[in-house]
Amino acid sequence: MSTHTPVCELLGIERPIVSAPMAADPRLPAAVSNAGALGTMGLWWVDDAGDLVRETAALTDRPFGGNFALTSDQHRRVDQALSAGLRIVSFIFGDPQSYVDLVHDAGGVVMHTVGSAEEARRAVGCGVDVVVAQGWEAGGHVWGGVATLPLVPAVVDAVAPIPVIAAGGIGDARGVAAVLALGAQAAWLGTRFLLADEMPIHEEYRRLLISATETDAEWYANLYEVGWPDAPHRAIHNSTAERWEAAGQPPPGSRPGEGEVIALFASGEPILRYSPAPPLVGTTGEIEALSLWAGQSVALAKQPQPAAEIVAELVSRL
Repeated sequence: MSTHTPVCELLGIERPIVSAPMAADPRLPAAVSNAGALGTMGLWWVDDAGDLVRETAALTDRPFGGNFALTSDQHRRVDQALSAGLRIVSFIFGDPQSYVDLVHDAGGVVMHTVGSAEEARRAVGCGVDVVVAQGWEAGGHVWGGVATLPLVPAVVDAVAPIPVIAAGGIGDARGVAAVLALGAQAAWLGTRFLLADEMPIHEEYRRLLISATETDAEWYANLYEVGWPDAPHRAIHNSTAERWEAAGQPPPGSRPGEGEVIALFASGEPILRYSPAPPLVGTTGEIEALSLWAGQSVALAKQPQPAAEIVAELVSRL
C-alpha cells in the first residue's frame, strides 16, 4: 500500500495523514506539516484568521489547512485567511456553496466534512475538491450518525473519482491502513494528536485522555452548548455529564449548575459550566468538569509524543 496517494499530490503533502483542527494555535499544525502530513487549525471563532495563517506560515514552509464551521457566516474570516495565503480550506456544518468559488478564485483547494453519501454528492455538486467522510466515532463536534466502517466506502463509491479522506475512530497505523483499504486516500485524526507535545492542552486533560477507555468517550446531542446550541459532539464522561444525567438530562435553561463560572481561560476570561471550551494550557479551575473532547479512539492514545513521531508511526504499516 503506497503512502503517497492522489490526494497527497493535490494537497502537496508526502504522507496521507491530516491532523484535525483542534485549536486556533499554529504550533501543532506547523509541526504536523513539517513532518510531511497536513496540519490544520480551527479559524471559525478567531478575531483575525489572517494573523493565525501568517503565524503558522512563519513556522512551516509546507502546506497547512484552516477549518471553518458554517454554523455562522464565515465569509469575513475566509477572506482574511485567503488574503494571508491560506490555500487549503475545510468546512464542516452547513452548506459550502457560497465559499467554494472564493477559495478556487484564490487558487485554493476546498475540503468539506460529510456524514452520509447523499451529503457527499451534494458537496461535490457544489464544486468541493475533497470530501472528508467523518464517522460517528469522532471526537469533538460530530456531523453525522453513521460509523466510519460503513460510511467511508459508501462515500467513496458515491463521489468517485473525487478523493475521500476518512475521519472518526482512527487512532493508530492499523486504523490508517484500514481506511485506505476502504478506498479513502488519507486519514484524518484528532484524538491521537491531542497528546502531541505541540498541542497546548492542560496537563490534567492530557492525563484524563491517557487513562480513558473507548467507552469513556460518549456522544451528546448538545451537552456543551453555551454559545453553540444543537451541535452534536463526543467527549469524555465527567462530573458535569454526571450531574446533568442525575437531573434527568434537562434541556438548556433548567440544568444543574447552569451559569456557574467553573474555570478561567489563561486570559482570565470566565468559562461557564456546559461551555464548549476544552482546558488548554493556562486554564485554571475545575479542569475535569470542562468539555473534554475525545473520540472512541482515545484508548489508543497512550503517551505524549512529538507530532513528527506520531505521523511516522501512523504510516508505519503502509
